[in-house]
Amino acid sequence: MRSRPLARARASLRCVEAILSASLVLISALLIALVLMHSGRDTGLSGAFGVGTGQGPLGGGSLVERNLNRWTIAIAILYLANVIALLKI
Repeated sequence: MRSRPLARARASLRCVEAILSASLVLISALLIALVLMHSGRDTGLSGAFGVGTGQGPLGGGSLVERNLNRWTIAIAILYLANVIALLKI
């Protein structure tokens, strides 16, 4: 009698693990793409679109570069949370 709930629990854990593993692959690809879009020392995404590399009033680069930084940090946090969730299973 007890084996059925245990089997269902194991099956649901395998399903959750598969979903988290697949999402980890997608998040990893997105994070790699975002990191590669960042600028080097002199040029970057803003230069590719002709926005310019002037300093903003807050000391940052262009709006595009600041938003790229924000997206990269958010995806990196999501990546870390996904890895921790996979380790807890």
